[in-house]
Amino acid sequence: MELAKVEPIRLPAGRRVLVISDIHGNLAFFEALLRQVGFCADDILILLGDVLEKGVDSLATLRYVMALRERCEIHMLCGNCDNLTFHFVDQTPDIPPEFYDSYVFGWGEKCVLTQMAREAGVPLESPADFPRLRAVIRERFAPELAFLRALPTILLSERFLFVHGGVYREDRLEELSAWRCMKNDNFLGLGLSFHRWVVVGHWPVTLYDPSIPSAAPIILPERHIISIDGGCQLKWDGQLNALILPDGASEDFSWQSYDGLPTAVALDRQDASTDSINIRWHENPVEVLERGEEFSRCRHLASGRVLDILTEYLYEKGGVTRCEDSTDYRLPVEPGDALSIVRATSRGYLAKKAGVTGWYTGRLHS
Repeated sequence: MELAKVEPIRLPAGRRVLVISDIHGNLAFFEALLRQVGFCADDILILLGDVLEKGVDSLATLRYVMALRERCEIHMLCGNCDNLTFHFVDQTPDIPPEFYDSYVFGWGEKCVLTQMAREAGVPLESPADFPRLRAVIRERFAPELAFLRALPTILLSERFLFVHGGVYREDRLEELSAWRCMKNDNFLGLGLSFHRWVVVGHWPVTLYDPSIPSAAPIILPERHIISIDGGCQLKWDGQLNALILPDGASEDFSWQSYDGLPTAVALDRQDASTDSINIRWHENPVEVLERGEEFSRCRHLASGRVLDILTEYLYEKGGVTRCEDSTDYRLPVEPGDALSIVRATSRGYLAKKAGVTGWYTGRLHS
């Protein structure tokens, strides 16, 4: 079992700290968010992991981070997607060999191993090509491999503990399983509290609310936990969040996000709905009652709730009809509110306000 690598980090007064997690190879969002927050060489940038995988620019994003670190103070943690490359090369028992059979060919161009193979001109048609790819990665991608191998699991300052997935305690951190620190699903649901602020990504925050889909960071002062994964690259309405600390001694947290969506200004007021559902990926099977061209009447199997879902959000997997994350929540909107537009439909707009996704049926000024 690989143990957690813990590195101390100094966060001095007077230097702004930016924390970003789960970029997943979306270089365009990453660059746009850095521009939006005005990132500069005076800042400290902490990346909580999962910079790679599930995005077509994973290799380019890794190289961008490596180059940026040459002139800026950047600390990157290892996420459960960032260790896949060197575990593949090393053939370590931590990840079963058959995992790569499904992962590489399932994700295709969104897998960094596929991107390396393409750049190196290595055919990748079946697992029989893996031995050659391993040799090529050792030879052609030695700097990237060394960078990934050196990533710590935990960054520890006087007041903060940064980790990709989560921890179960604050002492004897070096004895923790690295994998369980990286892949710690439903961390907030464990009911833990800490003395330091524990800042995590990994689990998209929208998964925590069964009623209202919100990608905004969750800040829990009474438990000293902050969770910031906005579902970038994984959800059509996902966003990349940046947690902003004025300096390492401050708890005056703020955040900004980037979602790449077109924006418009609301002209009409709308009250929030009081009874809504947030259908999330881990419970997304539905029964289609009436299929339409734009909307389909569906029954959500886990809850029994009947609602209209965008037909383009429906798909088949394993012989089961499922849906992308869907909701019937109506956003609370005031005239002048800025909205990100996820979808424009004949019934109104699927929109986002301050990271929260819902429906708006009023008028817009673009």
